[in-house]
Amino acid sequence: MDRIVAHYLLETPFPLEDVAAMMAGEQSSGTFVRVAGETDELRARSAAEVLSIEPVDEAGAPTLASAYVERKGKAGPFRRARVAIAYPPGNIGRNLPTLAATVSGNLYDIGEITGLKLEALDIPAGYRERYPLPSLGVAGTRESLGVADRPIFGTIIKPNVGMRPAEIAALVDQLCAAGVDFIKDDEVCANPDIAPLAERVPAVMAVIRRWRERTGRTVMMAFNITDETDAMRRHADLVAAEGGTCVMASLNWCGLSAMESLRAHTPLAIHAHRNGFGAMSRHPLLGIGFQAYHALYRLAGIDHMHVHGIGGKFVDSAAEVTEAARACLAPLSQGGPDDRVMPAFSSGQWAGTLPATLEAAEGADLMFMCGGGILAHPDGPAAGIASLREAWDVLKSGGDLAAGAGTRPALAAAIRFFGAR
Repeated sequence: MDRIVAHYLLETPFPLEDVAAMMAGEQSSGTFVRVAGETDELRARSAAEVLSIEPVDEAGAPTLASAYVERKGKAGPFRRARVAIAYPPGNIGRNLPTLAATVSGNLYDIGEITGLKLEALDIPAGYRERYPLPSLGVAGTRESLGVADRPIFGTIIKPNVGMRPAEIAALVDQLCAAGVDFIKDDEVCANPDIAPLAERVPAVMAVIRRWRERTGRTVMMAFNITDETDAMRRHADLVAAEGGTCVMASLNWCGLSAMESLRAHTPLAIHAHRNGFGAMSRHPLLGIGFQAYHALYRLAGIDHMHVHGIGGKFVDSAAEVTEAARACLAPLSQGGPDDRVMPAFSSGQWAGTLPATLEAAEGADLMFMCGGGILAHPDGPAAGIASLREAWDVLKSGGDLAAGAGTRPALAAAIRFFGAR
């Protein structure tokens, strides 16, 4: 229970037990032969242990090419199995990049392996305590926004890029007037020449402050500060100085170390965008699954995590989105602290996808972000927000959207417009 357990889907033409033992040795105390200094005491203290091997199926041809397999003249069958390996935390210390290197690293390059996916990580509570918790997480995000018992309704600045700071501020003003809870930059708009953060942040926050003074409501704006580490810290300081509450970063292009440094530097909520994750996850026998991926970044101290959307424009199945959302809403470690992060549903979302989203999250602890679903509503962004609130009113009372739309004009217009697409 005090070890980090990694769960893999493995494919190999060699004996499963031999390859699993090789994986454990390669990523802990061993190599392909025993070396000087590799004492029995050292192995007992630092060697990883194969906990289980569960055969799944086999194939006649390798999923991935291996020059080693070809050189050995090894033919099929290519056996597949789920393998669990336990790693001693003492090998790693409080070192997130080394944790990632330990549970993945050279494993993808081992010659005997023709398919490997890191599917999940079990993090013991004692090891979880070495890393920061979310600054806001689920409860803090709700408190910051004053939204207690419904989904957080948000949107994305569109067009993605190209607008000037004054134009972006004008759109934010329109969205604040419409009653939106949360706004985020697009992942490709960080610090562009036409709207640098040094100009964009003050312009947008001036609008948000005016609406806060006028209504008492705080709209959370996630400014995309993706950059090199020192620049991200400077950008976060600017957002904080202007009264902002949230920053956003593209995880895969900043990396674990940068996200740790950002968390250590700022108390602002970190909205974690996973763009590019498909390159790691889409192949069934290569890369890393969401369960393992999000565990690493949760150890870095993020507050919100993108899970894509049900019935959206991306490749994820409803089951995959559901699994991701529920993973975010569960403690990372059994018996550990409340470190849940807010799942952010986005991609092709509108009022009509809200029922499936609530079912996926098993409740209303979620961010429901609609770009076109708000901004492209036929009656304008205010009606787009109204359609979400009307949908929620129908659903919380156990009603059906189609029936409820009869007395809710914004919802009815959304169904006519988006439902036909």
